[in-house]
Amino acid sequence: MRSPLSFAGFVVATLLVVVAMSIFTVDQRQFALVFQLGEVKNVITEPGLNFKFPMIQNVRYFEKRILTLDNNEPERFITSEKKNVLVDSYIKWRIVDPKLYYISVGGDESRAKTRLNQTVNAGLREEFGKRTVHDVVSGERDKIMEDMRVKADADARKIGVQIVDVRLKRVELPTEVSEAVYRRMEAERKRVANELRSQGAAEAEKIRADADRQREIIVAEAYRDAQKTKGEGDAKAAAIYSQAMGPSPEFYAFYRSLEAYRNSFRNKNDVLVVEPNSDFFRYMKNMGRGGESDGKRK
Repeated sequence: MRSPLSFAGFVVATLLVVVAMSIFTVDQRQFALVFQLGEVKNVITEPGLNFKFPMIQNVRYFEKRILTLDNNEPERFITSEKKNVLVDSYIKWRIVDPKLYYISVGGDESRAKTRLNQTVNAGLREEFGKRTVHDVVSGERDKIMEDMRVKADADARKIGVQIVDVRLKRVELPTEVSEAVYRRMEAERKRVANELRSQGAAEAEKIRADADRQREIIVAEAYRDAQKTKGEGDAKAAAIYSQAMGPSPEFYAFYRSLEAYRNSFRNKNDVLVVEPNSDFFRYMKNMGRGGESDGKRK
């Protein structure tokens, strides 16, 4: 027969097990649904310690944080110009109604992602079909994302989910189309570059021609001014000579002859061949003793 102490220990152990099975905690990052025989009996949205009936109730947890749905491969869409574009996007979503979420998709995250992905892809297909390639690449990209978020969120609410954001990471043309576009862009850039080069060469020739014309004008005007200045100087020099030598013409003639002699016999090796009776020796004659004129060069 068991002792009272052993029975008491058994009762305490049983109570501890029952209490342990009755207590559960909810993390601040989670929702909790309490089920009783497969039916949702309670929704717990706040963190803390909670109780349930052991054996007949069970708890299931769902993520409260924002989740990301990011496709591994870009989707192909057609624009209003009937051109294919590859779109790489992602979706930020979170559970806001865990009971409705469980009823709609059975609490299966993969089923929820499939539903959201189908909704967003259908909306993007519609939005891209109304716009050109330029619009979807840059012109109205922000508007597309905002419109898509609103539409997708309206549908996601039906399964207890909120669409926080829809983002287009990359929008580009398919490879086979991109190569043709790049070749066309390259040809266009080369055409523009050649046109600019020809225009630059024409402008350069025009500038050089104008510079040469201005140089010729400047040189001609400078030569004209120089000749004018030189003529005026010669005139003034002649006037000064005339004024200085006017009282004695014979001395003036003698002075000019000396200048001619100095310029003619500047170097020792200079040779001058003239007739002995030339006027060039006018002032060199009768300079020897006895008035003899030997006709030699001095």
